[in-house]
Amino acid sequence: MKAVIVFLTIIGCGLLFAAFSVHNDVEATGTVVKSVLPYLLLGVALVIALGFEFVNGFHDTANAVATVIYTRSLPAQVAVVWSGTFNFLGVLTSTGAVAFGIVSLLPVELILQVGSEAGFAMVFAMLIAAIIWNLGTWWLGLPASSSHTLIGSIIGVGVANALMRGRDGTSGVDWGKATEIGYALLLSPLVGFALSALLLLIFKTLIKNPDLFKEPKGDQPPPAWIRGLLVLTCTGVSFAHGSNDGQKGMGLIMLILIGTVPTAYALNRAVPPHHIQTFVATSEAASKVVNSKASGYNIIGDPRPAVTAYVSQHQLNEGTYPSLAALIQDIAKQVQTYGSLAKVPANQVSNTRNDMYLTSEAIRVLSKDKASSLSASDVKTLTAYKKELDLSTKFIPIWVKICVALALGLGTMIGWKRIVVTVGEKIGKEHLNYGQGAAAEIVAMGTIFAADNFGLPVSTTHVLSSGIAGTMAANGSGLQLATLRNIALAWVLTLPCAITLSATLYWIFRHIF
Repeated sequence: MKAVIVFLTIIGCGLLFAAFSVHNDVEATGTVVKSVLPYLLLGVALVIALGFEFVNGFHDTANAVATVIYTRSLPAQVAVVWSGTFNFLGVLTSTGAVAFGIVSLLPVELILQVGSEAGFAMVFAMLIAAIIWNLGTWWLGLPASSSHTLIGSIIGVGVANALMRGRDGTSGVDWGKATEIGYALLLSPLVGFALSALLLLIFKTLIKNPDLFKEPKGDQPPPAWIRGLLVLTCTGVSFAHGSNDGQKGMGLIMLILIGTVPTAYALNRAVPPHHIQTFVATSEAASKVVNSKASGYNIIGDPRPAVTAYVSQHQLNEGTYPSLAALIQDIAKQVQTYGSLAKVPANQVSNTRNDMYLTSEAIRVLSKDKASSLSASDVKTLTAYKKELDLSTKFIPIWVKICVALALGLGTMIGWKRIVVTVGEKIGKEHLNYGQGAAAEIVAMGTIFAADNFGLPVSTTHVLSSGIAGTMAANGSGLQLATLRNIALAWVLTLPCAITLSATLYWIFRHIF
């Protein structure tokens, strides 16, 4: 009972901390609050977003503790608290690259109107669909991927939004970015299986101590050096999971904040005024590159529709370059006029942020577009300008990291047993031994850290589960095909089910809001 009270107290303190932080940030902008409705919607959306991270904690992180529990390296309760703590630290030290990589999958028109009814419908549909699927697979004890689930939910919203606008459903998603992320998610289990199997064989060749390859005897802990290795790898996987998976919730929370309180969160008010000179200089350089491609073409009116169309459709036309050049010049003019991002007027913040985001996405697509005929020097110049735009719009306040870290860490400490039993007992025909646990954990830790550095989301579940399967195969321990079939089925069904769920919820919410 005391544990429950402490648990609920921490959750309550976390929510109060979030409310206090939002209040302080809004107050710092000098904004006068005229309606409580946006803040009520913000509260509901934040609870749902943190709920997703909470479920992610006990759904995914169970994989990190399975090896130390089944090798008797740590008692179960100690293991989950230890893992939860390092998930917390992993979130706090994360870069944010994965967060905004996930957001880039969303249709650009929805990002630009995130504060509208469509924006709230989008966020609620994605998160609720992901929570439903995660809870369902957890209840069945299946180690499905929260990363796959969230990405499927995003794709579902994009497809539904396109169909509701009378367009082809395939036009509602950035398929280039989706393919890039899809490769990371599909290849990571293969990497986990192959490298874990190879690492176990290397262990067997180099380490002649037979104790490493024996299953635990009763509740007796392993030798100290083996125990230290397994605890170390569990720590690394937990930290890596926090640094990668925690960012997914951060990106969506930032969308929610931008939509509800743009004056405080649409632009990075922490960028110092003296940095404006650098911004203007990179703007001028980027403008020259784009203007050189726009030679002979002019635009009349608003340049934004043409740039939005290019980001959505990835097709260059005679209006793309002159429109982008005009937008770059307009942004530089706005920033110079106000002197710093903190001084952008409240009624202009959303427009400035949208122009920056749209331009950043256009440059991202243009730099990879073979039809753009950009030289290496041109790409370098545009990339430098994009970094300045992203510094102004893609940031994560420390309080968001703390709240997500709390949700993920606390989630790790409950509900872990169903997935742990599947990973520890039902993948191989023999009990998991020390060497197998260490090999699978080392590969999982390395894979997730590598993906984090490249800003790609990978599935802890996929990497570790396939890693354990690889070690069982390499050890000749045999595999339980029925379990592997069920896990594979869950993996295969995750994307289509998440897409269907989120698309249906988006359609429902668009008719409610």
